[in-house]
Amino acid sequence: MEKPFIVGITGGSGSGKTTFLKAIEEKFSKEDICIMSQDEYYRPREEQFVDENGVENFDLPTSIDDVKFAADLKRLINGETVNKKEYTFNNDSAEAQMLTFTPTKVIIVEGIFIFHYPQIAQLLDFKVYIDARDDLKIIRRIRRDRLERNYPLDDVLYRYQHHVTPAYERYIKPYKADANVIINNHSNFQSALDMVVAFLDYKLTD
Repeated sequence: MEKPFIVGITGGSGSGKTTFLKAIEEKFSKEDICIMSQDEYYRPREEQFVDENGVENFDLPTSIDDVKFAADLKRLINGETVNKKEYTFNNDSAEAQMLTFTPTKVIIVEGIFIFHYPQIAQLLDFKVYIDARDDLKIIRRIRRDRLERNYPLDDVLYRYQHHVTPAYERYIKPYKADANVIINNHSNFQSALDMVVAFLDYKLTD
């Protein structure tokens, strides 16, 4: 099997990465493209850094098991199938599923720190950065954390101010200049999606 083409997609929390990826998933089969998310590699709650107010900070590079993440990505690149238990973001109402990542010609890796981790960044053949206005990002973050992860509103707002924003400024935004493509997702990303889909189509038939 020839080496797969690795695409990295990053951006700040609430920039629209998940929505963009779901749109890509609808365009391709699982036999063509495999999507691997950094979010499945969060360390357990008890291993997370706790801030001065006793709140776990899940928005630090150390909150992710980057060694395991990189190892599994390398296994996938080498043609191995990877099985990983789903991370449910401490949502007691969610039942974790067993995820299977299957080798494909194109692999998409997504996550807020994938450009920051050297062992991940060096494996990426093409880098996409999704950007959005700050007001839109916080609205999307509130909607996601309240509905999907069952977090209280006060907790969401505290984390956004004290964890999310500082992490974005230090560990995500500085790598924007490293991207091959920057997508401004302020209102609609359809044109950018069409471009990326066309590019992936080309790589699949190359």
